[in-house]
Amino acid sequence: MTRKAARDQILKHAWVGDAVLTLYVRERILRDDGVIDGVKAARMTSNQFLSVFAEPSVTEAEIGRVFEREGLSAAYRWIEEHLIPFFERQENNRRKREPAKTSLTKALPV
Repeated sequence: MTRKAARDQILKHAWVGDAVLTLYVRERILRDDGVIDGVKAARMTSNQFLSVFAEPSVTEAEIGRVFEREGLSAAYRWIEEHLIPFFERQENNRRKREPAKTSLTKALPV
């Protein structure tokens, strides 16, 4: 297989994997937080986040391959096992860096 053909195959799997990841993220946010949180969804699906595991297209392609081989539940398990631990660590670090939100800081104009 040529390099271009291999890359094209990765991108095809990544296209499906991106859709599976997006569905997973939206369902998880609604289940865990009970609200629509587009900003959090963007953090969970961003190339910056995905690159902690591998090149973003390669990560999405792996999700797509698992989905095509084993189905949605298996793809969700893969995400839970491989990506969510990284995301939770990043979220904990992000919360630590944010200033505490008090009623005073909420009242101040930005």
